[in-house]
Amino acid sequence: MEFRGRTGDLGLLAGQYRTVADGTGSTRGRAVIMTGRRRVGKSRLVQEFCDRSGAPYVVFQATRGRSPVTERADFAATLAHSALPGAELVAGFQAQDWNQALRALALALPDDTPSIAVIDEVPWLVEQDREFEGALQTVWDRHLSAKPVLLLLVGSDLSVMEALQSYGRPFFGRAATMTVQPLNLADVQAMTELDAAAAVDARLITGGFPEIVQSWQPGTTRTDFLEAAMATPLSPLLVAGELSLLGEFPAAAHSRAVLEAVGAGERTFSAIAARAGGAGALPSGTLSPLLSTLQAKRIVAVDLPLSAKPDSKNKRYRIADSYLRFWLAFLQRAIPLIERGRGDLALEHIERSWTSWRGRAVEPLVRDALLRLLPDADWPETEAVGGWWNRQNNPEVDLVGADREPVARNVHFVGSVKWLEHQPFGEHEYEALVRAKPAVPGAEPGTPLVAVSRCGVADGLPLAAHWGPEDLVRAWQPR
Repeated sequence: MEFRGRTGDLGLLAGQYRTVADGTGSTRGRAVIMTGRRRVGKSRLVQEFCDRSGAPYVVFQATRGRSPVTERADFAATLAHSALPGAELVAGFQAQDWNQALRALALALPDDTPSIAVIDEVPWLVEQDREFEGALQTVWDRHLSAKPVLLLLVGSDLSVMEALQSYGRPFFGRAATMTVQPLNLADVQAMTELDAAAAVDARLITGGFPEIVQSWQPGTTRTDFLEAAMATPLSPLLVAGELSLLGEFPAAAHSRAVLEAVGAGERTFSAIAARAGGAGALPSGTLSPLLSTLQAKRIVAVDLPLSAKPDSKNKRYRIADSYLRFWLAFLQRAIPLIERGRGDLALEHIERSWTSWRGRAVEPLVRDALLRLLPDADWPETEAVGGWWNRQNNPEVDLVGADREPVARNVHFVGSVKWLEHQPFGEHEYEALVRAKPAVPGAEPGTPLVAVSRCGVADGLPLAAHWGPEDLVRAWQPR
């Protein structure tokens, strides 16, 4: 399958490789910790980079649940069958521990030409053998860092991968960190060949996960794509969600219940506790660590109201990526229908709720886009974009631009997001925004008003700025 998108990620990796090839780093070798959500395309990206580099390389992928002895044997066999110049030197090698196994890697790497070594699913190696981290640090310091090698350590468990770089851990300070995000809005538009507004829909549905975006035939409308996906229980749109959750939480009933509660639209701690607990609310002592774990894994995001007044306890929770949010809201319950050939019923359910679901799901995407567009000449000091709400969600303001977050010194603008098919941001929405503005701490009578709308804005409204779908796409295009 043709590799598309990821221009920025490939450029970052190429820059790291050039540092090795040119010998401009503090050591001849360079290590990069590469992380990102499961199924985001890390392994495919690494393989594409290795193929394009023209350098000798080896890619080893760990297997979950394997014994350390078997894993090390497979590692040695992978080295022996690789294209590394010293591969024959390690043929038949049997490593007694990871120190020996990684020294075998150093032996197989060339001394005079740059090369690439990839160890994929590092968290599983850490889980299998507590000595892996220490061995990695020792062999890197004594052998690997002296070779012209780009070492890529890849893993999907974000908390484990970030811990590798934390103070006090063996590999601390020895690697750069790179996070692979889902395909951005501009990449999704390029791959689906849709107009900007339809591309936003595609990004919300697919979450930018490559295998799902690849299944969206260029030029296909949203409804046609969903109809095709609902025709088979094996479509990537349906399968990826369950596989992702099984990979993250193979046997975690409470975590799944909390995820489903947030995915169903519950946003406050108490509402999530009530829904996830079933007959009785989930105790705070159970829910708090579960939410912390979900946040550490970047599956659940937490938003705080942005204004000039601190309000750290008024949190709102949401599913961090829009695909999993879509899957939990619509597809999880649709799978039994689709398996018995009634995808039409599942599609009807999506269509009934699509407008309201999209209206809230698009807000984080809008804020991310504005953060990429700002600051600019009109808003030279705007470094933070968020929303604001009180405990009663009355009012609830979609957009607040400020100089910093979560507590602003200055509020630069207050705004609203209206994302309807055929209705522009009009007088009614403008008047509601005027009424809501005084409630935002830090907003003054002269604070400008802005809007983001799928279908433009009505003529004559005294808005300081407004943005549309094309602007959101532009936020992710190269400058």
